[in-house]
Amino acid sequence: MVKPLVVITGKSGQLGWELQQLVKEYSGHFNFLFTAREELDLGNPSSIPQFFEKIKPAYFINCAAYTAVDKAETEKESAYAINAEAVGVIARCCADANAVLVQVSTDYVFNGNEPSPRKPTDAADPVNYYGYTKWMGEKLALENNPQTLVIRTSWVYSEHGHNFVKTMLRLMREREEIKVVNDQVGSPTYAASLAEAILTVLMAFENGNRQYGVFHFSNAGVISWYDFALAIRDMAQLSCCVLPQPSSAYPTPAKRPFYSVMDTTAMQEIFSVKPVAWQTALQECINKIKAAD
Repeated sequence: MVKPLVVITGKSGQLGWELQQLVKEYSGHFNFLFTAREELDLGNPSSIPQFFEKIKPAYFINCAAYTAVDKAETEKESAYAINAEAVGVIARCCADANAVLVQVSTDYVFNGNEPSPRKPTDAADPVNYYGYTKWMGEKLALENNPQTLVIRTSWVYSEHGHNFVKTMLRLMREREEIKVVNDQVGSPTYAASLAEAILTVLMAFENGNRQYGVFHFSNAGVISWYDFALAIRDMAQLSCCVLPQPSSAYPTPAKRPFYSVMDTTAMQEIFSVKPVAWQTALQECINKIKAAD
C-alpha cells in the first residue's frame, strides 16, 4: 500500500523543525517531503504550480509565512505575497490534486479587545498588517480548496529558531534586570505540541474523520508575557530580576492585540486533541534547551 505524501513548507522554521522531529513516529503512516524557499518560494507565487506539476501530495501543511510583524507595516507587498497570495495559489493547486490543505494561522486575525476566548466562528478584525495578510490567506485557502483546515495558534516557541523563550533565557543570563510587558495576555504554544496536534488531525483524516474549516490550538492556560517570563526564569533556575511594564513603554510600528486567548474546544471534541498545560510544555522545552547546551 502506498503511503500518502505529506508536503510541509517552512522546514527551517519552528513548526517545520518540530514536525521533522516526529517523522520517525509517523513514518509508518505517511511519507514526508519538507521544503524550504529553495524548493518552493512562496515569495514568488507564480512559481508554485510548477512544484505541483512534479509533486502530488495527499496533504499539504503550510508552515511557511512572513512573520516579521513590525516590518510587515512597510514591507506590505512581500508580506501579502507570502501570507495571502501564495496561500491562494497553493489552495488551488491542492484542489486540483485533491489534496487536503492545512494552513497554519494566528491569533493576530483578532483585535484582542474582548476579554473572552475567541471561537473559530468569531469575526476577524486584525489590528496590524501582518494579521490582515494572515486573515486574507485563510480566506483564499478556504475559498480555493474545500478540503482546507485552518489552524490558528498563538505565542509559538521552540528550542529551535528565534522566539520569546530563547530570547528571555539569553537576556536573563546577560543582564541582572529586564522589563517585560504585563498587559498583553494569551496562551503560549510549544511548537512541538502544535506539530503533534497537526499530525493527530492527519491520522484522524486517514481514519475517516474528515472535517474542514477553522480550528484553534494552543497549550492550555492563560498568562501575560510578564508572568510567562517569570516562569521561564524560575524553570531555568536563573536569578534575573523581571519587572512589569505597560505596552505603552515599548511603542512598535505594528499594534499588538491585548487579549490573544482562543477557544480550542472544537479541536478537542472533533479530533480528540487534548492540549497540555503551558507550564508542562514550557518545562519540556527548557529541559531540551538545557540538554543541548
